[in-house]
Amino acid sequence: MDQPDTVPQRTDQQTVMVEMIFPDQSNHYGTLFGGNGLSLMAKAAFVAATRRAGGSVVMARSERVDFTTPVQVGELLELTAEVIRVGRSSMSVMVHGVAEDLSTALRRDVLSGQFEMVAVDDAGRPRRIWGRAQAIRCGGDDYSRTTA
Repeated sequence: MDQPDTVPQRTDQQTVMVEMIFPDQSNHYGTLFGGNGLSLMAKAAFVAATRRAGGSVVMARSERVDFTTPVQVGELLELTAEVIRVGRSSMSVMVHGVAEDLSTALRRDVLSGQFEMVAVDDAGRPRRIWGRAQAIRCGGDDYSRTTA
C-alpha cells in the first residue's frame, strides 16, 4: 500500500487568505461594504492567532482599521495576517489587504488593521500562550514575537 502524500509543515509566521468580492458583499456604490471587509479581516486575524495559540481564541478588540481605497466587485482581496505581539494570554495581529484586478493584474493596498486576540480555555477563560517572546520591529514600532 502506498504512503499518503505529506505536505511540509508551515514555517512562515503569516496567514494569507484570498477572497473574490461578489455583489452580495458590496454596498450601493458597487464596492466592498465596510462591515464585510471588517469581517474578512477579523477572520484572517482569528486564523493567525489560532495557529499561534494552538487552540481557541476570541477577539478582544479591533484597533485603527483603515479602508484606504475601495475594493471593486470582481476584484480579489488578499489578506495577510501576522501575529506581531504575544503576551501571557493575548496577541496583537496585524492584517493588511491588497486588491487585485484580475483583468490587468494591477495590485494596490486597500485596507489594514490591528486586532487583539485572547487565547481561551474550554470554559472561555483566558489561558496562557506557551513559547518565548522576542522583540521585533514592524513599521517602526517595537513588538514582540513569540517563537516555539
